[in-house]
Parts: sequence; structure tokens; C-alpha cells
Amino acid sequence: MVGVVSGILIVSAVIAVGYCAARMRILGPEVQGALTRTAFYVTNPALLFTVVAGSDIRAALGTDAPLALLSAAAAGLLYCLLSFLFFRRPVAETAVGAMASSYANANNIGIPVSLYAVGTAQHVAPVLLVQILVMAPFYLTVLGLASGARISWKRLLVQPFANPMIIASGLGAAVALTGWTVPDLLARPIDMLAGGAVPMVLLAFGLSLAGKAPLQKDDGRTETIVATLLKVAGMPLIVWVLGRFVFGLEGQHLLACVIMGALPTAQNVFLFASPYGRGMTVARDVILCTTVLSVGALLVVAWLLA
Repeated sequence: MVGVVSGILIVSAVIAVGYCAARMRILGPEVQGALTRTAFYVTNPALLFTVVAGSDIRAALGTDAPLALLSAAAAGLLYCLLSFLFFRRPVAETAVGAMASSYANANNIGIPVSLYAVGTAQHVAPVLLVQILVMAPFYLTVLGLASGARISWKRLLVQPFANPMIIASGLGAAVALTGWTVPDLLARPIDMLAGGAVPMVLLAFGLSLAGKAPLQKDDGRTETIVATLLKVAGMPLIVWVLGRFVFGLEGQHLLACVIMGALPTAQNVFLFASPYGRGMTVARDVILCTTVLSVGALLVVAWLLA
């Protein structure tokens, strides 16, 4: 419990520094973009490589990946059902809302929260793999078909394997499975880059929170509230039920998985929706609302399970 609370407070403090830097105009929007790109292409892949290489990859993929896929599918389907019954939104907007309800920020927020809260980030990799290899191609296909865009199946199949997170996770998995020892001259620079991942992504995220005004009237407010509640409350509950009674998880492992479920919505949801111009406001507002409310959700998870 103490470790989880301390981890959340540490992460929140660094995010607050980024937010204050933006509000005081110490750092501008261009810095956020530079930090995000550096984290995406350099430091986070380095951190993922070190985490996966030192983890029990067989055990993680054997339980965490199926659990992540089933819980995300359940949350997304629940949103779709509510949308078709009550909101009656078009397919593209419904797809964006479903993605916002189930696509966790396992990269930017999940890595530091997991690292500080439960002492390891090895449970992040299976979630990332499921999201990038399964969920992202599926939702992009639905958005493309619903928007009348031409779908490049070759691009959809190849795109995940061009992602630096997937490449780093794959290389780390190869090291973990083979037992190969990374030479010191290679391991030390990777460790140095990995050390900059957590503060970099948290500062960038804090910068992104400045100047946002969510939940505007007649701008998808109801869909935003429903998707937010599903992400910060519904999905952790689904993960706990599946993890405890279907996969038989207990203790620290169950806590880590539920923490993954309680993470806020990833910024990728907005990035996926932007090219099609569908559901962008809902995606943006859910990202912001879940980011704020997930702190409380994570504290509740820690109190109940730690």
C-alpha cells in the first residue's frame, strides 16, 4: 500500500512540474513534442528492452496478455452496447469511444506507475503488445471502413512491427528467452537512456495538460463521462474479476494487473481518431478526465488489494 501511494505521489509530482512549467511559459508546446518524440523513439524503447530482458517473459505472456485482451474487449463491447442502445452514435464515433474506454496509457503512465508502485514494469510489456498488435489494427480498420477511407492491409500488418516499442520488446524477449548476457559496453548506454524515460514522459504529459477545457456542452459530454467511468472504474473491476476467478492470480501479480487496468486512456486514441476527423473531442476529453481521475482510482486499487 505504501509503495503504491508513494509511486503515485512521485509520478503526480513530476507531472505537476511539467504542468506548472507550461502555465508559467517556461516550456512551450514545441518542448512537449520534442520530449514525446524522444521518449517514443529512444528512451522508452531502451527502458522496455531492459525491463523485458530481465523478466520472466513466459509467465507474463501466459497470463497478462490474455487478461489484457479479454478485459479490453469486455470494456469496449460494453461501451458499444451503451452507444447503440442510448447514444445512437455512428460507427466511427462509437469505435473511438470504445477505444477510449479500453486503451490504457501503458507506455507514458504505466511504466513509471508500475515501476514505482510495485517495483517492476514487466507487466507493461504484455499490455503494450496486445494494444499495438491487436487493438490498434482492429480500431484503425473500423475507423477506416466507417469513414470511407481506403484500407491498406499491408500497412496495417506491417505497422506494428515498425513500432520502436514492439522492436524493443521483441529484442528484450529474445534476450530473456535465450538467457544471453548483454555485453557491458552495450548494456550501460541502454541503461543510461532508460533512466531518462520516466521523467521525460511525465514532464511531457504535464505540459500537455495545460490549457485544456473538457466536457463542453453539446460536445459529446455524455459519451465522455461514460467512457471515463468505464476506463477508471469498470475496467479495473473487470480485470480483477477475470484475474482472480479465471486466471487465479493473487497478491502482487493481481495488484499489478489491476493497476494496468486502472491506467488512464492513452494519447494514441486521439492520434488514431485525428486523421479521420471522427470522435476527436471525446477522445481528447476522455484522455484528460481519466488522467485526473485515475490517481484516485489507483489509490482505491492500492487500498483494496495491497
